[in-house]
Amino acid sequence: MHRNGLAAWAALLTGTLVGTLIGCSPGGAGQAVPVAATASAASSGEASASAPDEEVSVDRDDALANALKPLLPDGDARVSVAVAALDGATDRAVYDGTSAFDTASIVKVDILAALLLRAQDAGRALTSQERAYATAMIENSDNASATALWEAIGGADGLDAANLTLGLTGTRAGAGGEWGLTQTTAADQLTLLRAVFGTEGAESTESADSGLSEASRAYVAGLMGRIASDQRWGVSAAADSASVCALKNGWLPRSATGLWDINSVGRVSVGGKRYLVSVLSDGNPTKEAGVALVEGIAKAAVSVLTG
Repeated sequence: MHRNGLAAWAALLTGTLVGTLIGCSPGGAGQAVPVAATASAASSGEASASAPDEEVSVDRDDALANALKPLLPDGDARVSVAVAALDGATDRAVYDGTSAFDTASIVKVDILAALLLRAQDAGRALTSQERAYATAMIENSDNASATALWEAIGGADGLDAANLTLGLTGTRAGAGGEWGLTQTTAADQLTLLRAVFGTEGAESTESADSGLSEASRAYVAGLMGRIASDQRWGVSAAADSASVCALKNGWLPRSATGLWDINSVGRVSVGGKRYLVSVLSDGNPTKEAGVALVEGIAKAAVSVLTG
């Protein structure tokens, strides 16, 4: 699937936002959300950690690597994963977080973030057409809508510029209009998720000033919480049965090899606590095998922080 789509928005925040408690269930059209008209400068992303935190981080990475050993596939498939606690904690774990992977359709979250940053800078709200494209692009993973917004943000140059503000240092936009071939890392996708969801954990020291206004964040989170029912797989497998979650998946068969890129990023809840998870993979023999791999990896990654 997924190849090939920013314009601008923002306005005064005039009313309450509906950007919380949106579950992984279908339905609910995207709504216009006013946005503050200022975009802040880029931030490096993560708060500096004390020596004890750094030691915990190393232990978590080792624990994640051990948890993944029985799941890692033979053959051509590769996997990269990053996971972080969202609610008042700095716990995180990364496995091969800096290797580059094709985004496929997870780049659509990045495209929308770039669109919102442009809109904020222009001091206006998204148009009704832009909102329609955004809803179809995120909730239904519509490619034509993604292409329209890709062109609106200025294509590859526009995405790369937005990622400087968002703090994504290892992501490079796809050339020649091939937005699905944007290259990214699991660590960068965790940074992007934190840009969207970071303020939800009020006590979290991991949330950073990404440039997205509170209203912009709520808008993206809302769309990611209303993913179509046939696309509610991937990192959502790590959530417990009663949790709310928000996600975006990407899947792309490579014509040269017949192998599949399968990616999933999002926020899940386990035991009443929330976690950000990004899982990237390529070289999968089938879409189904890739989905099963990503779901198993997501479960193992979250269990490292919950266990």
